[in-house]
This record gives sequence, C-alpha cells and structure tokens, in this order.
Amino acid sequence: MKWSGRFEGYRLHMLRKDLVSGLIVGIVAIPLGMAFAIASGAKPQFGIYTTIVAGILISLLGGSKFQIGGPTGAFIPILFAIVLQYGYEKLLIAGFMAGIFLVLMGLLRLGALIRYIPRPVTVGFTSGIAVIIFSGQIGSFLGLTGMERHEDFASNMKEIAAHLHTINPWSVLTALLSLAVLLIVPRIHSKIPGSLVGLILSGIVAAVFFSGKVATIGSAYGDIPSVLPALQLPQLTWGTVKELIAPALVIALLGGIESLLSAVVADGMTGSRHNSNRELIGQGIANMVTPLFGGIPATGAIARTATNIKNGAASPLSGVIHGVVVLCILLAFAPYASLIPLASMAPILMVVAWNMSERKEFIHVLKTKTGDSLVLLVTFLLTVFTELTTAVEAGLVLAVILFVKRMSDVHKVAKVLPDPAMKHEKMRDYMVSDKHDCPQISIYTIEGPLFFGAAAIFEKTMTDAVPEHTKLLVLRLGKVPFLDSTGEYNLSRLVKRFADLGGTVLLTGVQPQPRAYLRRTGLEAVVGADHFFEHTGEAIDYALGKLDRDRCLGCPYRAFRECEALSAVPPVKAREEIAASGRSLKRAAGKLPDGPGVTY
Repeated sequence: MKWSGRFEGYRLHMLRKDLVSGLIVGIVAIPLGMAFAIASGAKPQFGIYTTIVAGILISLLGGSKFQIGGPTGAFIPILFAIVLQYGYEKLLIAGFMAGIFLVLMGLLRLGALIRYIPRPVTVGFTSGIAVIIFSGQIGSFLGLTGMERHEDFASNMKEIAAHLHTINPWSVLTALLSLAVLLIVPRIHSKIPGSLVGLILSGIVAAVFFSGKVATIGSAYGDIPSVLPALQLPQLTWGTVKELIAPALVIALLGGIESLLSAVVADGMTGSRHNSNRELIGQGIANMVTPLFGGIPATGAIARTATNIKNGAASPLSGVIHGVVVLCILLAFAPYASLIPLASMAPILMVVAWNMSERKEFIHVLKTKTGDSLVLLVTFLLTVFTELTTAVEAGLVLAVILFVKRMSDVHKVAKVLPDPAMKHEKMRDYMVSDKHDCPQISIYTIEGPLFFGAAAIFEKTMTDAVPEHTKLLVLRLGKVPFLDSTGEYNLSRLVKRFADLGGTVLLTGVQPQPRAYLRRTGLEAVVGADHFFEHTGEAIDYALGKLDRDRCLGCPYRAFRECEALSAVPPVKAREEIAASGRSLKRAAGKLPDGPGVTY
C-alpha cells in the first residue's frame, strides 16, 4: 500500500461516512483525553491537545487506514511515574525522544519484531496496568481528601486506607450516577457515547443539587483554556537526554506495541492490512510534534479505533475529522469543561481499566497451568508491585528460558533402520535391537532445531550411543529446521571425532538454513560435498559400497536387504575355510606335521 494508496478510490459518498464516524469518535475522545491526562499527573487540557494533534498526525502519516491515535490508559502508570520523578516538563522531552525512537524503529523495519513479544507478557502487563488504573481512581470515586499519590500500587492502597475517613458522600453519589449512565446508555443505543452523557448528566446534577460540595476540574486544575497553546521547542541538553533515555525507550516500546496491536485489531475488523513500519514512523512523528503543544505521549487506541470502524469509517480522513471535532469543541465549550466533577471522571477510567484488563484471556492462560501461566503471573505481579520496565524484562527473559526448554524437549535423537514391511522401507527406531543392527553403519534421525539449547543433548546422545567400531555414521537431518553456531560446533566435533577414528559421516536431507550455515562455517567442505545426500536411501547405498566385506561374512544381523548377499560365504572361500578347519583338527590330533615348508 503506497502512501497515496490510503485514499485510492476515494469517493464523495465515503466522505459522509468519515464525517459521521469522525464526529462520533471525536465526542467519545474528549472525556477520555481529559481523564487519561489527569490520571497521568497532567492537566486535563493536555489530554485534549494530545487528542487533537496526535489524532490528526497519526491518521495522516500512520500505516493503518482506520487507526485512531491519542492518549491511552496503558501509558498512565508510566507517565505518572515520570511526572513524579522528573516533572512534567521532562515528560514532554521524554515523549519527544520516544517519538525519535519510534521513527528509527520504523526506518529500521522493526515493526514485525515488536509483534513477536509473547502473548502472556502482553496480557500480564496489560492486566497489571488495568489494576493500577482502577485502583488509582478509588480516591476520586470516594471523594477522599488530603491524599498523596505514589508511584507504586502498595503505597497508594495504604494512602486510600489511611484517608477512608474523609469519604465524601456527594462525590460517591456523583460517581455512581456517572457509572450508571456509562453502563446503561450503550445498551440503549450503541452509538451514543455513554462517557460523555455520564459526565454531562452527573455534572448537571452535582451543580444543581450539591454545588460546591464536590471537587471539579476547575477547582482542582483551574479553567481549561479555549485555545491551543503556543508552540514551544523542548530544551534538549546532553545531560537531559542521558537522564531520560530509559523512560523514553519504555514509552516508545509500549507505544509501538499498543499501536500495532490496535492496527491488527483494525485489520481483523475490516479485512485490510496495515503497514507496521509506516505505523511506527507515523506514531513517532506524532509524538515528536505533540510535546511541542504541551501534549502527552500518544499511541493507537484500540477502543476508539473499533468505534471508528463500527461507525462506518472509510479512510484515514475519519481520524483527521475526529481531531478537528475535538478542536472545535475545545474552542467553543472549554469553559464548561471546568465544571465537570472529578468524581464523574473516575468511573470512566474504571470502566476503561475493566475493558482493557483482558480478564478472559488472563483466566484462560492461567487454566493451562503451563509455563505460559508462570510468565503471565510474573509479568502481572511485577507490573502491579514494581514497575512496567522490570515486569516486561522479567517476563521476556522467563519466556525465552521456557522457550529454550521447550525446544530442547522437542529435540530427539533416535537410531533407526529401514522397515522392509513398509512402502519405500521407511526408517523406524523399533527396527533396531540387540539382534538386528549393523556393526559398521549407524543411522540416526535428528528431530528439532540444533541450537544452543539442544546442542549439548545432541552431542552427549551421539557420544554415548554410537559404538566405537562404527565406521559409517548416517545423520538424517531432514527434521532439523534450524542450526546455530553452538549446534554447528557440536556437529563439527562429532565429524572430527569420527575422522580421527577413521570413520565417515554422511548427512541426508539437510534443509536450506542448516546447509547454508554449514557452507559459511566451512564444515560442508570438511564433511565433503559428496557426503551430502538428498535421500537416506542414497546415503545407505553409498555406505554399503564402503563396507569392510570381510566383517560382513557370516554376519547374522541382516540390518539391510543387501545383507543376505553380503554375509553369504562364497563357494571358494567356503572350501578353503572347510579345508583349513580340517587341517586344524588333524594338527590338533598330531596326525599332520606343522611347520615351515609344509604344504597341503
């Protein structure tokens, strides 16, 4: 999909669809933008600025036709921690740096790599973030006063418990009304934004019946300006860059993950296909520009993207319209937004947390009682009780360890022989026994990737299993899809050991990646190009031609169909052996002389 292809085939009737969907999503985005900003430790207007600027740029420059960008709940714990530790001004710088990282990730074509993060890790940290968001709104829901917000979950819970005596019944009534409207309205009509109706209705009730008894946006943060702020460039210094590089990377990674997940959801709903690298570049540019207007970091918003699609969006223009709608509402109605009670906004974030918790997937993975369950729990608990960076790092490391363990468990080495009862005499391990084997040729089937997690098992198995008198070793590698440097090293040691003993290693069915790797390391030349075979039968024919025929004579094992002829004693040889046997008997009886010059 080319840049121009995003609007290819656009018709006038599609504009009506984009106008409708953009208007609805814009109305939905206003309360969410303010709520996310407040929860992140910023003033509510900065969430609106983010919705406008990032929403327009992500739709224009991103890689998904239907993506709606803006502030999201996933960022809340990270942004709040940055604000507490560094201050809001440095949050803007961190967001700008995150934008640069996202652009670089897109240019380096890392979009596909982000999607390889294991599902238990993403579910774990998403569910953990949901718990933090939900618990962070309890104070506002209950109208508690004198509370100090902390970075970690445990401290916030202690703070709530310590201030429960300050509960405000008017705030609780306001919050309950907002929550009721938020839950009921979508059931009456799915296209009516329940969050906005809840804010307006509960705000009117609070203003009319218990005015001054409930904290509002205006009393807590001051009036919301009805204009966009002036453009301000960030004050970047080398010291600031070094200080904020870790937070910026976390913002970039989480933003990249969430935006691509949202784009995948949009693809599934529309049958379209997004460009992951272009999406990262678009997200990056948006996050570089948004801080210039005081906005917080933004990413693709799954819920708003789904709303956009369900309301008939036809192109990225709907996302642009959604940003313009928010701008118009800001210019016209900003003074009224200052009257919104904080208790009215708490239920919105609680519902967002509930919807993003992935509770069904969480329970499903837990029920499997596998290593994935452990990865999920570790990531979830560390997200809640430590910080997201630690949680994701620990989750990824644990997932990698479990993956290596699983791959090493899949790795199998089995000694095999052809089964004459099967078509094409397929190789089977049950054909090998003490009474049915070949003393000179050993054939082994290797299954699974030959990499650092399994290479030691392979070497030990082969060292213990292959008899020392074996002179021809056939390794069937058709089921080895991958070979790394450790696997190649152990394979080369096996080849060298056999060469030192005067033996030969034959390789069959080698797949493209292992063959190319062996060629690059030079092991292909050491083994010999004529010792690589496409099929096992060809390798066996070659090996049979290299046998020590004297050792075959009289061999009772009959491992191959050719053994019948190879082990048979030729007539001349038989007569000589019978004569020699007779002479030995006579000599033993003292009837024949034995010594130099004596002939028989």
